[in-house]
Amino acid sequence: MSVQSAAADVDVDLRQLFASLGRNWLRILVFVLVVTGLAFVAASFATRHYKAQTQVEIAPRESVYTRPASSNPDSDKPILDEQGVATQVQIISSNEILKQVAQKLGLSRLAEFDETINMSSLSRVLILLGLKNDPMDVPADERVLKKMREKLNVYGVEKTRIIAIEFSSEDPKLAAAIPDAIAAAYIAGQGAAKSESNTAAADFLAPEIADLSKQVRDAEAKVAAYRSQSDLLMGGNNSTLATQQLAELSTELSRVRANRAAAEGTAESVRKALQNGGSLDSLPEVLSSDLIQRLRERQVELRANIADLSTTLLDNHPRVRAAKSQLADLDAQIRSEAQKIMKGLAMQADAAKARESQLVADVNTLKAASAQAGEQQVGLDALQRDAAAKRQQLELYLTNYREAASRQDRNYIPVDARIASPASVPAEPYFPKVGPIVGAAAAASLLLAAVFTLLRELFSGRAMRPARGARFEPIDEVTMPPAAYQEPSTRLEPAVATERATRTADVSWPETVTETPAQPRSAAEFEPVAKAEPIAEPEPLAKSESLTKSGPVAEPEPMAEPEPVEVRRPRSVLGEIDVEKAAEKLIASGAARAIFVSPEGDEAAASAILVAREVSDAGLRVLLLDLTASGAASRPMLDSGLFPGITNLLASQAQFSDVIHGDLYSDCHVIPVGTADPIRAMRAADRLPIIMQSLTTAYDLVVVECGPADAQGISRLGGEATEVFLSMLEADDEVTQAAVKLIESGYPDLTLVTPLGHEPPGNPVPGRRSAA
Repeated sequence: MSVQSAAADVDVDLRQLFASLGRNWLRILVFVLVVTGLAFVAASFATRHYKAQTQVEIAPRESVYTRPASSNPDSDKPILDEQGVATQVQIISSNEILKQVAQKLGLSRLAEFDETINMSSLSRVLILLGLKNDPMDVPADERVLKKMREKLNVYGVEKTRIIAIEFSSEDPKLAAAIPDAIAAAYIAGQGAAKSESNTAAADFLAPEIADLSKQVRDAEAKVAAYRSQSDLLMGGNNSTLATQQLAELSTELSRVRANRAAAEGTAESVRKALQNGGSLDSLPEVLSSDLIQRLRERQVELRANIADLSTTLLDNHPRVRAAKSQLADLDAQIRSEAQKIMKGLAMQADAAKARESQLVADVNTLKAASAQAGEQQVGLDALQRDAAAKRQQLELYLTNYREAASRQDRNYIPVDARIASPASVPAEPYFPKVGPIVGAAAAASLLLAAVFTLLRELFSGRAMRPARGARFEPIDEVTMPPAAYQEPSTRLEPAVATERATRTADVSWPETVTETPAQPRSAAEFEPVAKAEPIAEPEPLAKSESLTKSGPVAEPEPMAEPEPVEVRRPRSVLGEIDVEKAAEKLIASGAARAIFVSPEGDEAAASAILVAREVSDAGLRVLLLDLTASGAASRPMLDSGLFPGITNLLASQAQFSDVIHGDLYSDCHVIPVGTADPIRAMRAADRLPIIMQSLTTAYDLVVVECGPADAQGISRLGGEATEVFLSMLEADDEVTQAAVKLIESGYPDLTLVTPLGHEPPGNPVPGRRSAA
């Protein structure tokens, strides 16, 4: 964005915008009061309208005492669904019912329903001018129906079978009388329709019953004559005797054939299994034998014993050979029992085959007799169906005729509807509501006045202000400090700081590392050193190291007796050693385990990484086990924390080969924290000594980084040839207290090690990336 465009941009000053409402409060208040007053006057002088409601329930009115015996038991349920209720709504609001109500109540004589009565002079003038239609051109009944429909509202109540009839009128009594009259007319119309239908049904059924009675007598006579001529004997299942016997023999024959086929198939499967040397466990007859089950159980026990013995003994050991011999005997016994079962199944198959032959002969004998009886039964069934159909129709007609005749004589025809709630005379009008109308007018007028005021203020430009980017303020330059190492307690001159930054490799540091004493140390030996020894003055810069801003490299002028400056590197204050000394100590002592405790957190875990790499570079097989919560020791070596590790091993989700990974920057191996649930892994913490023993067997040195652990936490990690180290970055009280607690808890040979001042080797391992 250019400077000109930025200066031309403007923003809305919201504070100035909304402050205009306060400046124009009087104008807004007057407008609200005027509109509210007009609304109050209009609502007070408006014509009052009253509304009443009648509810009609659609439900069957037939009682259990008057319902016909042949009726459906489900007739107590409602007879109309949602579409049926909607149909009744249209019937209630039909012109026929509304005309009946209008004639009954004389609505055509009221000015509310006929505008031609007491027509105003203004309406007459508009009609003469042609600006309004002449109501006299419309029949009186149509004018009344039109007004009734405008004031009538008929609807079905949702999820019910109730129809609500609402009517509004200027007369509260008329508002209640009209919906009641509409409901009564609807129920009367439904009753008249049912009565007409009942009369028509009775007139139709009387001659039909007479004709059906004669036809039923003739059909039953034909059935009796045919049965006596055919000599058909009926069995228990309303069928001929020959057919019933044939069905029973056919069922028995099918059962015998199924048994024979099953026995032959089972015997054949056992024979094939025995001949081919296959397994007999899948045969139900073999498995159902109690003897074979006991032999199988003994066989399983022998195989388990052989498996247990094989873990400690060779195959030619007498105990193993004896167990295998017993196992072979059991196999022979099982096969012998299977052969016996096979013979028994073969005998069953032969017996079933003989029975089958006998049944086939009997079935063939009955087939001829059954065929002849079947032909005769066809004719008899046809006559019986005709007679039964006519008799059933006659009984249905008789039942319906008796019901229709009784209802016609007693004039009892219940209608499937009733008035559930008659209308009551309303005491208060539903329109106009003075309070809500006045409140809505006040709120709407207030909103309109506020919006109008805000828009006027916005369009006038008084609520605008320049954008923030319109002016450019000068930016103060920030002087960058020199990138040089500076001891917190030592102040360096700028020239010396620049020289330190360009030639750190040429500065010679005094050796201040002290060896760890062999004997146990007390807490008194951890007193910090109060003052560091000064070192010699640094040499002046060489020709190639002098840089200027204005031109090429020039010969530096000799410095005139610079003031002595104290430059110190971190030195031993608690008797700690560096990474190289720690690695030399582990190699010289032949330690198998090195446990590192880092009370200062994840940053101090660098000691374990550097020591493991130093020992690995010396040619030993080294593995680092990361037991920190955050994976501070393994993540720098693998560049990721998503590898399976010790938690997966403890949770039985992985094996040793899955959790051991190679360091990207050395020949050291790493077991990271892992990705399993830590809570589930800690339940198996008792397996840590076993895991440590396995790792020390496979590696020359196992380095364990425990983080800020205590003596109890590292107790299960120790063993023979174990060295305990405490990693430190600064000689503070936290490190001192941790060291004292470990010494007092049974670790007198504790060694302090610091990673400060350690430089990684210049040439990385071939084929690996640099850790930097």
